[in-house]
Amino acid sequence: MKLMFIGADHEVTGSCHYIECAGKHLLVDYGMEQGTNVYENSELPVEPPLIDYVLLTHAHVDHSGLLPLLYARGFRGKIYATEASCDLCSIMLRDCAHIQMAEAEWQSRKAKRSASVQAAEPLYKMEDADGAIKCLVPCPYKKEIRVDENITIRFFDVGHLLGSASIEVWLKEDGQERKIVFSGDIGNKNQPLIKDPHYTEEADYVVMESTYGDRLHGTERPDYVAELAEIIQTTFNRGGNVVIPSFAVGRTQEMLYFIRQIKEKKLIQGFPDFPVYVDSPLAVEATGIFHKNEEDCFDEEAMELVRKGINPITFPGLNLSITSDESKAINFDMTPKVILSASGMCEAGRIRHHLKHNLWRPESTILFVGYQAVGTLGRAIIDGAKEVRLFGETIEIRADICKLAGISGHADRNGLLEWIGAFKSRPKMVFVVHGEDSVAEGFAQTLIDECDLDAYAPYSGTRYDLISGTFDYEASPVRVAPKKKPVSDVFARLLAAGQRLMGVIKKNEGVSNKDLAKFADQINSLSDKWDR
Repeated sequence: MKLMFIGADHEVTGSCHYIECAGKHLLVDYGMEQGTNVYENSELPVEPPLIDYVLLTHAHVDHSGLLPLLYARGFRGKIYATEASCDLCSIMLRDCAHIQMAEAEWQSRKAKRSASVQAAEPLYKMEDADGAIKCLVPCPYKKEIRVDENITIRFFDVGHLLGSASIEVWLKEDGQERKIVFSGDIGNKNQPLIKDPHYTEEADYVVMESTYGDRLHGTERPDYVAELAEIIQTTFNRGGNVVIPSFAVGRTQEMLYFIRQIKEKKLIQGFPDFPVYVDSPLAVEATGIFHKNEEDCFDEEAMELVRKGINPITFPGLNLSITSDESKAINFDMTPKVILSASGMCEAGRIRHHLKHNLWRPESTILFVGYQAVGTLGRAIIDGAKEVRLFGETIEIRADICKLAGISGHADRNGLLEWIGAFKSRPKMVFVVHGEDSVAEGFAQTLIDECDLDAYAPYSGTRYDLISGTFDYEASPVRVAPKKKPVSDVFARLLAAGQRLMGVIKKNEGVSNKDLAKFADQINSLSDKWDR
C-alpha cells in the first residue's frame, strides 16, 4: 500500500498523486501545470494503460487537464468524480483541447514564416478529450462508493467550486486497512452561490493543499458589491471599460451574482442599463451547469432567490458572446461596459484580445478577481509590468490595474487550520501540497508548531508506505531543464501506441501459454516488418 507524490509539490498547479493498493493503481487528480514550472514532476510509476482508476477532486484544469493525455496514452479505466464535476469536465476538457489545438495551429503558421520559430503540436486532441469524458463516473456527495473489494471512496463538498470535493479513501491490503483523505482545494467560507466546506473528522493520513497557507483574507468579509460598484462607477465616469480576466467556471458566475445585486440596487449612477458581456463560450455553458446543479451545490442565500423565482446570475443588460464575430464586435462599441472573459490568468483565450484593446487606455480598468500563478501574463500585469507582448505587439500598460481584495475560492491560513483542526483523531501524517515552494514548507512547519501534528511537504517523486508509516524514498527538488525540441505529432502517436502496448502486455500476464505465444508472434511479426 503505497502513496507517491507526482505533481503540485512545492508548486500550485499540476496536481497528481498516485496510490498502489492490492494490485490496483490509482491517481488522485491529473492536472495541467500553469504558469512557471519550477520543479520537474516525476513520471507516473506505471504506464497509463495500467492505471485502473482516477479520483478527481474537482474540474479545474490544474486538477483535471491531463486526463485526455492519460487517455491518449492508453488509459481506459474509470474516473470517479461528483456529478457536477462530471458535468463541468464534459465542457472544460473539450475547451482545453480546442485551445491547445488552436494555439498549436497558430504557432505552426508562425513557424512557416520564421525559421527561428518551431512548429508546435497540441498535447492532445479533441478525440482524446471525448475519450476521457466517456470514462467519467458521476458520484453523489456523502455516499460511500465501493470501487472494488479493497477500495471504497466518499466525496464531501469542500466549497471551492461547483462540484468540488475532498475525497475519503479506504484501502485494504493483506488484512491491513488505512484511511487517507485528500483535501482537494479547500474553499473560502461565505462565498457567493456555493456552500461552505464540509469538515472531515477521521483519517490515518491527510494530503492537504496550502495555496494561501501564508496569508489571511481578512477578519471580516469584504463588501464585494460596494467595492465592485465603486470600480465600475469610477471607470465609466472616465469613459472606459472594466475588463475582468475571470475563470470561466466559478469566478465568472460569482461576478455575475455581484453585478445582479449592483443593478438591482441601482448603484451605478448615470449608467442605469450598462452592458455586461460574458465573452467565453465555456463560461456560458458553465453557467447552465450551475443552474442544473443548484439543488445540490447552492448555498441557502442563493437558494432563497431561486425559490422566489429569481435567477441569481442573470439580469437585464447581460450579453452572452459565443461566436468570434460577436467577440470582436465588443471592442468596436465605445459604450462603457463590463467585459468578463477567460482565461483567468490571461494565458489564453479571448481575454488577450480585450487586453490588447484596453491595456493602453488610461480610462479603462483591468480588474483581477482570482489567483495569478507565477509566470503568467496576469501575474506580470498585477506585479506592475510597464508593457506586455500580445499577438506580436508591445502594448504599453496605461489602464488602471486593480484587484478585488479578499475574493478567493481558496481558504486562507486560518481556513486551512480550521479544516485540519476539525479532525477529532490525530492523523499519523499530514502531507502538505499545492503551495508555492516556501508556502508549502512554511505551512507544514505551522502544523508542527501550532497544531502538534506530524507534517511534511514532499517533493515530486517522494514515496511513502501507508502500512509501515515510513518513507520509501524522500525526493529532492529537481529544477526544470530547458525545453527539448518537440517530436512530431505522428511520432508522438507512435510512442503513445508503444506505451499502450506495454501496458496491454503486462495485463495479459497469467493467461494461457498458447495465447501468449500467439500474441508474441504477432508482435514479432509486426516488429520484423518495421525494423529498419
